Amino acid sequence: MNIDMIRAAAKRLNGHARRTPLLTSPFLDDIAGRRVLVKPECLQHTGSFKFRGGWSAVSALDPETRKRGVIAYSSGNHAQGVALAAARHGIPSVIVMPTDAPRLKIENTRALGAEVVLYDRAGGESREDVGNAIAAGRDLTLIRPYDEPQVIAGQGTTGLEIAAQAHAEGVEAGDVLVCCGGGGLTSGIALALEAEAPGLRARPCEPEGFDDTARSLISGRIQTNSRQSGSLCDAIITPAPGEITFPIMARLCGPGLVVTEEQALRAMALAFKRLKIVVEPGGAVALAAALFHGQDIQGEAVVAVCTGGNVDADVFAAAVTRYD
Repeated sequence: MNIDMIRAAAKRLNGHARRTPLLTSPFLDDIAGRRVLVKPECLQHTGSFKFRGGWSAVSALDPETRKRGVIAYSSGNHAQGVALAAARHGIPSVIVMPTDAPRLKIENTRALGAEVVLYDRAGGESREDVGNAIAAGRDLTLIRPYDEPQVIAGQGTTGLEIAAQAHAEGVEAGDVLVCCGGGGLTSGIALALEAEAPGLRARPCEPEGFDDTARSLISGRIQTNSRQSGSLCDAIITPAPGEITFPIMARLCGPGLVVTEEQALRAMALAFKRLKIVVEPGGAVALAAALFHGQDIQGEAVVAVCTGGNVDADVFAAAVTRYD
């Protein structure tokens, strides 16, 4: 992985991905005790940053390989990103998804033209085994959700935008908080910031009980989660940081931040009330860290990436009603 791959991905994404803005609110600044700049990737195609990586990976394949089709495994956001990228390239896609994924994500993935294969995550079935078997049987190219160079390159384009936008806002130093599962977005942003905004530092943010990246950064080696499901923040629940992503994060990122589900739900409600955006629980973790963990953040300003907005209506309504 290197910055040249991210810049190349940005060229392939030009005209296909949305350049999401940086949003601000004086009400959020008051809560955080500093300027808060929010990067709403919930406004990206398919409702999350994952479209960037999906398009980057699909578009990087040679034409003969690409036309045979692709396969991915995901709880929902990577699924939709790859499904839409495949549809726009006119190729078939198969997506392996857990049976306990949010209904909206499963329905959206099917609506984008993908064949959805469900597996029992809670029962211990391996998505890797399911995906690898289908890929081999149908000669499909597997696009992993985070430990994939071209996926990381696509996610890293978010960091290129943050570097330019923060500079325009006069922010040259501070923390960039990123909702983190396997680390594809976090490591991609970290590489982009290293090259384009060295005063900004990426920091992974995770939900309580699923803080494998934070623990890995402390220990210096990859740690795993004891549970593989059971959090409202399903979008960023992974077994462990990736073999490719972790060394990048270990070299470039600041310490991880860990928030409670309650804080994530409060951040969802505040994002809706103050910024008029819809954010899912896993996509609100970085904003929650910015708002409620200010003592652990450096700088007069902080950037928080709201990574996705694919939330079932009942969960969103409960969060907004509870914290109105």
